[in-house]
Amino acid sequence: MSDPLVWLPFPPADLEERGGPLPPGLRYEEVVPGPQGEVPASASEVELVVLPYRFSRTDAEMLAGLPRLRVVQSQSAGTEHLTPHVPDGVTLCSGRGIHSASTAELVLALVLASQRGLPDFVRAQDRRAWEPAWRPALADSRVLIVGYGDIGEAIEARLRPFEVEVVRVARRAREGVHAIDDLPGLLPDADVVVLVMPLTDASRGLVDADFLGRMAEGALLVNVARGPVVDTDALVAALRAGRVRAALDVTDPEPLPSDHPLWECPGLVLTPHVGGATSAMQPRAYALVRAQLERFAAGEELTNVVTGPSRV
Repeated sequence: MSDPLVWLPFPPADLEERGGPLPPGLRYEEVVPGPQGEVPASASEVELVVLPYRFSRTDAEMLAGLPRLRVVQSQSAGTEHLTPHVPDGVTLCSGRGIHSASTAELVLALVLASQRGLPDFVRAQDRRAWEPAWRPALADSRVLIVGYGDIGEAIEARLRPFEVEVVRVARRAREGVHAIDDLPGLLPDADVVVLVMPLTDASRGLVDADFLGRMAEGALLVNVARGPVVDTDALVAALRAGRVRAALDVTDPEPLPSDHPLWECPGLVLTPHVGGATSAMQPRAYALVRAQLERFAAGEELTNVVTGPSRV
């Protein structure tokens, strides 16, 4: 019997350059589906697939035609867009840890830019206008991190030197972390609210008119989670009323249409879903993939398992 086949979205040699020889006992191919979903004849043999970072329709079609598939490894932290396309009984693993550094950096950039008014100063620079302004500092602020996990930890580590108080919130309470049910009592005292939870039935529309109404006047909402976590219409209304400010890396819909009212809302900083799009991604992706391949080759439990058995 031949060794299990692994499909990679990049050359196997790239992994070897970063960490030495690949785990023995496996075969490796670089496979990227063509525009019409074309895949090589080895589709009948592949048992583990590492998906490209940008999951597409052709990737979804590919997964449905792999009879021996046992494991799908994602490079994205969120997997709600993948789950419907992973066949029953196949293990799906997330890219947890790949984007923590990049996303945490973006959160810090969005918070500082919003608090210190950098977009206004850049626009003034374009007009060659010297327009000093008094702005709120990040120092002495209370920051809620909602969805406290791996990325939340990375955000907190970068916020701590700025002399802030960090309040952690997760789906369930644990030592040092509030439950999501505590949010109504926590929101009024927060200067900054950072959303970094996965999109689930429970989190969809979490930030609605009531949520925004409980936030302190002028507080900053930062969303690096998923666009549908926020009720867009409610946010537009709150921004137009000057109740809150926002910094969004994700929106609903996405990409944002050119005629969408969010573009013209006051107090908003907008980036086009680039939380993980930095040079920090590739080395962390390679490290995670290599570690998973070593576990797979050794028959050990995989990490970051979302659905399916952890040992395959």
